[in-house]
Amino acid sequence: MRVSFTKMHGLGNDFVVLDARDRPLPDLTEETVKALSDRHTGIGCDQLIVMQPSTTGDFAMRIYNRDGGEVESCGNAARAVALLHGSKASVDTRGGLIMVEPDDAGARVDMGKPNFAWNAIPLQMPLDTLDMPVAWDELEHPVALGIGNPHIVFFVEDCHGVDLARIGPQIERDPLFPERINVNVATVKSRTAIDLRVWERGAGLTRACGTGACATTAAAIARGLVDRKVTVGLPGGSLQIEQADDGHIWMSGPATRSFEGSFEWDDFE
Repeated sequence: MRVSFTKMHGLGNDFVVLDARDRPLPDLTEETVKALSDRHTGIGCDQLIVMQPSTTGDFAMRIYNRDGGEVESCGNAARAVALLHGSKASVDTRGGLIMVEPDDAGARVDMGKPNFAWNAIPLQMPLDTLDMPVAWDELEHPVALGIGNPHIVFFVEDCHGVDLARIGPQIERDPLFPERINVNVATVKSRTAIDLRVWERGAGLTRACGTGACATTAAAIARGLVDRKVTVGLPGGSLQIEQADDGHIWMSGPATRSFEGSFEWDDFE
């Protein structure tokens, strides 16, 4: 079976997008995801995205990290599919229904309300999620929350000085997080600016993480560190994050179509 794909990225966080809204695909296995995501022998990407029909939204988006695991949400991928769809749409994800719309800068996404409930993130035990009494080396007193997927946020003096490649996987797989967790280290530069680096669950260090930028902004607002409209600087570029009056977090930023191609499905099974 010959399958078409679109290679896209949001601030360097890159995706292989498969559009299965009109033509169903064979069952997607963990091995196929890993093979397609491999940068040496496959197409190469951080995440594989599948657009599908939905009974609750205009279409559904399924998200697979390059390790083969399926995850609930991806803000950068949401902007990418908004660009491909070409108009305002409701998108059904495992993390809930989100709204996307293309704009002059790329796309805007309503990521919904952040959830600070310990058992919704989830954590292994009840803890104060706004000031968790835990630490990993110099990283301490984080905030934990869910915004489609689970995040932990550490506010530090210099996020670029943290050895995130070493400590990120330790935190991601700590037994405190039954479904693993995305790890954010952030430096508040002003009331309207945050610098951020992210270790992404199942993907590792990433140049940009849309849900991480939203989670970090929501955590900073909850702690009174920033205003409700913030520019989040990531290694791949900047995102505009804003909390609306109803508590929903809106993300705005670029999405780019890199190239298109096709492959034989059997070659990657």
